[in-house]
Amino acid sequence: MYVWRNFFVVLFFFISFLLWETWKQKDIYLHVNKTVSFLNNSNLINNYSFKNSKSNILVKTDVLKIEINLHGGDIEKAELLNFKSKLNSSEPLVLLNTKKDFLYQVQSGLVGKNGLEKLDNNIRPLYISDNKYYELSHNKKEIKIPLTFVSSNGVIYKKIFILKPGQYDIIVKYEIDNITNKNLELSMYGKLKQTLNYPKTPTTYKINFSSQTFRGAAYSSDNNKYVKCSFDSIINKPQEKIVVTHSGWIAMLQKYFVTAWIPDNTHFNTLYTNNLNNDIAEIGYYSNLINISPHSKVILSSKLWVGPEIQDVMANIAPHLDLTVDYGWLWFLSQPLFKLLKFLYSIFGNWGISIILITFIIRGLTFPLTKFQFKTMIKLRDLQPKINFIKEKFKNNKRKLSEEIVLLYKKKNVNPLGGCLPLIIQMPIFLALYYMLIGSVELRHSPFIFWIKDLSDQDPYYILPVLMGLTMFFIQRITPNNISDPLQKNIMNYMPIFFTVFFLWFPSGLVLYYVISNLITIIQQKLIIRNLNKFKQ
Repeated sequence: MYVWRNFFVVLFFFISFLLWETWKQKDIYLHVNKTVSFLNNSNLINNYSFKNSKSNILVKTDVLKIEINLHGGDIEKAELLNFKSKLNSSEPLVLLNTKKDFLYQVQSGLVGKNGLEKLDNNIRPLYISDNKYYELSHNKKEIKIPLTFVSSNGVIYKKIFILKPGQYDIIVKYEIDNITNKNLELSMYGKLKQTLNYPKTPTTYKINFSSQTFRGAAYSSDNNKYVKCSFDSIINKPQEKIVVTHSGWIAMLQKYFVTAWIPDNTHFNTLYTNNLNNDIAEIGYYSNLINISPHSKVILSSKLWVGPEIQDVMANIAPHLDLTVDYGWLWFLSQPLFKLLKFLYSIFGNWGISIILITFIIRGLTFPLTKFQFKTMIKLRDLQPKINFIKEKFKNNKRKLSEEIVLLYKKKNVNPLGGCLPLIIQMPIFLALYYMLIGSVELRHSPFIFWIKDLSDQDPYYILPVLMGLTMFFIQRITPNNISDPLQKNIMNYMPIFFTVFFLWFPSGLVLYYVISNLITIIQQKLIIRNLNKFKQ
C-alpha cells in the first residue's frame, strides 16, 4: 500500500466534500436567480413592506440603530454599528432592510378574536409614538420605546421595545389593558421573512467553496436542539406547521449574523414556515390563545436577537441559540476549538497569533500519531525491495502473492494501514478547524500582520498560499515513499501546485493554519529521522 498516495486520497475526499457542499449551495443560488426577474417586475415587495418614511421612528444605542414602522410596529431596518459593511469602510453593516428589490424584516403582533390583525392579511394597526427619535444615553441602563394603539371598544394596546447598552437582544412586549366588561382572546406572534434574492452589497452571500456557510432558517424546540430549514425547502411547499413547543426559538441565518425570535416559554407556541408567492421565505411562531378578563391587564413578552453570532452571549439568551453558528456536522469539535482559540486571543490580543498557537497545540497533541505514521512509512519503504521480489516471483498467482505479502507484514510487524489511519483520525480535527475559522464572526475584518488585514478573507497577494505550496513540496521531498510508477510520481510532483491554486481563495486565517502546520510537520519529521538514525547506530 502506498501510504503517501493514501494521504492524497484522503485529501481528495476532503476536497470532494467541499465541492459537494458548494454544489448544493449553488443549486439554491440558481433557483434564486430564476425568481429575481419576476420579483423586480412585480409589486410583491410593496405588498409586504408598508414603507412610509413619515410613520417611521429611529432608535439608536451604542451597537444598534433600528428603524420601526408605526404601521404594525415592525423593525424594517437594522444597522450593526460595531460592524462595517466591508473592510476599511465607514458605513455600518445593514442586517435588516426594506427595499424595492429586497426585504428582510422581523414582525410581531397580536392575532385571534380580539387581536389587532390576522396572519393572512396586510391590515396592521397604526401605533402612536411620543417621539420620532430615541437614543440611549451613556448614563442609562436601558431605553424604552412605547407604541400605543387604542381600539374602537377602548382596549389599550401598548407595544414596547426595550434596548440595553452593548446588547443585541431586544425585549418586545405587549401590555393589553382590557377596560371593557368583556373577556378578550388573543395570542402573540413573531415572524422573520426574507426575499430569496440577496442584494448586491458588501454583505452579499457568496458562492465560494472555500468559505460557504448556510443561509436559511432554523428553529429549536423541546425535542430538537437545532434544525435547519433551507429556503429551498420552504419555497417548495405551502405554509407548514413544524411543531408545538414550550421552549425554543426561530431564526434566520447567514454568514456571521443572525436574527431570532425567542418566545416567552410560559405559553405553548406553534412554529411554522411559509412560502409567500414563491419569493419570500418566512418562519414564525404564534402562542396559544390567552384570555384577558374584564378590567384586567396582561403582559406578553418575547425576545428578539438582531446581531452577530457571538456564541457565549447567545447561549445565555436562549438554550442552543449558539448552535446557529454554522460549524457544520463537526460542531462538537469546532466549539471547543473555538473556546481554546478565544482563550488564546484573550491573552495575546491577535487572532493570527492565536491561530499559530492553536496549531502548535493540536500538532503537539497529535505528534504520537504523526510519529507512528512516519515510522510506518519508513518500514514500508524498507520492505519495498522484498515486496517487489514477491510480486515478481508470484506474478502469475495472485492468491499466493497476497498471502506472501501479508505474511511478510506479520513477520516484520508492520501494519500497512498504519500510515493512513493516523491521517484519517486527524482529518476530523482539520475539518472542524476549517468550519471554525470560516464561521466565527470574531475573525471577520480581524488583521494579522503587514498585508493580512482580514483573516476571514483571502490573502490579497497570495503569499500564504504560495508558502503553503512550497512547504508542501518540501514535505514531499523529505517524506519516504515507495512509489515506483512514473505516472504516479508525476501526479505527486504536481500536487503542491494543485493545492496552491486550490488554496488561493481560502480565508487567510485557514491558510495560515496550514502553513504553520506544514512547518511543524517538517520539524517533526527531521526530529523523527534524527532519533531513528541514533537508534540504528
